Amino acid sequence: MQDILKMVDITKVYPGVVANDHINFTLRKGEVHSLLGENGAGKSTLMNILSGVIRPTGGSIELGGEHVAFETARDAIRKGIGMVYQHFMLVPQLTVAENIMLGIKRAHEPLLQINKAADEIVAFAKTYGMHLDPHTPVWQLSVGEQQRVEIIKALYRGARVLVLDEPTAVLTPGEITELFRMIRMFLDQEFSVIFISHKMDEVLKISDRISVLRRGRLVETLDNTPDLTKRELASLMVGREVNFEVEKCTCKAGKDVLTLQNLCANNNKGLPALKQVSMCVHAGEIVGVAGVDGNGQSELLEVVTGLRNPTEGKVCLNGEDITGHTPRSILEKGLAHIPEDRHVRGLVLDLDIKENFMSNDYYREPHSRKSRLDWPFIRKHTQTNIEKFDVRTPSIDVKVSSLSGGNQQKLVLARELHGEPVIVTAMHATRGLDVGAIEYVHKQIITQRDQGTAVLYISTELDELMTLADRLIVLCHGEIMGEVDPKEVSIETVGLMMAGERLEEIVH
Repeated sequence: MQDILKMVDITKVYPGVVANDHINFTLRKGEVHSLLGENGAGKSTLMNILSGVIRPTGGSIELGGEHVAFETARDAIRKGIGMVYQHFMLVPQLTVAENIMLGIKRAHEPLLQINKAADEIVAFAKTYGMHLDPHTPVWQLSVGEQQRVEIIKALYRGARVLVLDEPTAVLTPGEITELFRMIRMFLDQEFSVIFISHKMDEVLKISDRISVLRRGRLVETLDNTPDLTKRELASLMVGREVNFEVEKCTCKAGKDVLTLQNLCANNNKGLPALKQVSMCVHAGEIVGVAGVDGNGQSELLEVVTGLRNPTEGKVCLNGEDITGHTPRSILEKGLAHIPEDRHVRGLVLDLDIKENFMSNDYYREPHSRKSRLDWPFIRKHTQTNIEKFDVRTPSIDVKVSSLSGGNQQKLVLARELHGEPVIVTAMHATRGLDVGAIEYVHKQIITQRDQGTAVLYISTELDELMTLADRLIVLCHGEIMGEVDPKEVSIETVGLMMAGERLEEIVH
């Protein structure tokens, strides 16, 4: 097959960090070439160079037999490079058509002729088997629909090389199947796809070739053959053997810590999201909550953490009614919270590491004395804990935005778990992380459980919940479908409950 893209000796050096070290990467016409690597391995840097977002320190790029140098992202787009980021670059308040047309020069500017553009977009999307309502505001779309808008936006601009950055991280199983169908359709039309992911099962399913990066260097490029295993890929990624099994001792559940009684809550559109939810989390156990994304999990966690008021019901922590209490008040009672989106609610990306680390405690001793921040203590306390939680950074003074996703998540864990919480609430704690970082997060969660902390763990990764949780509760449309012991139930049964069948209906 013909090489459509060659990246030769690509190097990118930041102060104190070599992000890319003489990387050679090729892409053939009509193939899926996957990039694997730990968080911080250099994948995003390499693709940001290809898409014109950043400029390399050294190396060259050849596209379609022509040497190219991209000064801006617009240059890369004009040459047929389209990148769909993990965190979508869409304006929520604008419609689908307005987002797709944003930045494209039109013949009759400043008149946009949006209805004509919308008709063109609908016809264009249908050629790729996609159906979009061009007049729907993006904020009303599901995550999978938003991703399709991003893909159409790239293709509409003439992309022939499509870079998909963690494209399945926020998709449901059905949406992943649909995405893979679209990718195969692109290949039939001689598009080429660069697929960046941490999910090795998916990489093995969709890829023609796989390149593994580690600490800024290309370790190996492999043909995806039937005998290639995810254990082999994981070893190449992290430089050691990875244990895919979650090791934990038998659960020793203690007293009731968190109790929810007939909890009801609405979503942001004012529609019912939780319906008479009752459950309990004991000290020293992990209670997992399973369900397809968007079935009340976010609202459940927001009510527990004080970010959303319920319409009915009660929340009790250690026997005290905390319904409607402020997030700060609940935090001070011993709750630690690992939010579902570390960028939106977990971290302030433009602040540095020490400022983020102290964000729960800045107003109280010993971080603050007589309303003045004690910076010597804050620096020492931060440094001690980022070393303890293995946050890899050249300095505690760098902005959090400069950290890899895995190190950002470790910083969240360091802030939330360094004390002695009575309960840990977590949602999508391993989303977008590599196998090594996932293993690390699981160990930290199990350590908390073994120390007697109650853990409420919400995830759409069913395999993860089946191995990590001591008890599993399944939500569908805001209702509990049943409670099971993961060791005593099949994954198929849980899948049926996620689809809306109650446990008693399946059993009988």
